[in-house]
Amino acid sequence: MVKTAQVLDIEGKSAGEVPLPQVFETVLRLDVIRKAAIAQQSHGFQPQGRNLMAGKRTTAESFGVGRGISRVPRIGGHGPLSGSAAFAPGTVSGRMAFPPVTSKTLVKQINQKERRLALRAAIAATASDQVVRNRGHKFDEDRRLPLVVSNEVEKLSKASDAKRFLASIGVWDDILRVRKSKRIKAGARIHAVGPLVVVGEDKNARKALRNFEGLEIVRAADLSVEALAPGTHPGRLTIWTESAIKTLAERKW
Repeated sequence: MVKTAQVLDIEGKSAGEVPLPQVFETVLRLDVIRKAAIAQQSHGFQPQGRNLMAGKRTTAESFGVGRGISRVPRIGGHGPLSGSAAFAPGTVSGRMAFPPVTSKTLVKQINQKERRLALRAAIAATASDQVVRNRGHKFDEDRRLPLVVSNEVEKLSKASDAKRFLASIGVWDDILRVRKSKRIKAGARIHAVGPLVVVGEDKNARKALRNFEGLEIVRAADLSVEALAPGTHPGRLTIWTESAIKTLAERKW
């Protein structure tokens, strides 16, 4: 039996039903989702390295044996730093024993089948009320996931219309949750992750929705595990348009 989902119009009223693709019945695999999300995150890692002369710009040499002191390199002469250990690892301003190198491989690999399984599992997680609520998202109790809306959403061009739309389908509380979570961390302003809007074609929707903190919009063809499961945690509150559901149904998994 093919499962169906209710379609909501731009005013939050029922506008029929749409059959759900088989991908929404995928078993939740937290381990594979985590592996795929980390692999995707690794593509943004910044290579690190150290100057080859860091900690070595000194005249320090070992005094040798027979003085009852350790044989680490020490600064000579008769100045105020005479006899101070330098150059060696563990000394003040000394070199690192094993400094990071830019040649280190930072990108993590994942098999293609695992990546596809992770994406299918992340999509299926968006249809589970329990998984989505456990992630901290808030939406009306009478709404059943997955949230599917008509293609009118893709034509929104004003933030005021987008606000009425989000309120009518019962996810405005999640936008308020994100607003209350704003804080300063390490000098940067951060906030919680909000809803995800998946569209078939990005016509004007991004222009209308971009001003709401935490809310993101993505084309169904560009879906990724990181978008559906930010921070490796599946169950993001996701709003699907009818064209996005159609794209999922036509995609070869």
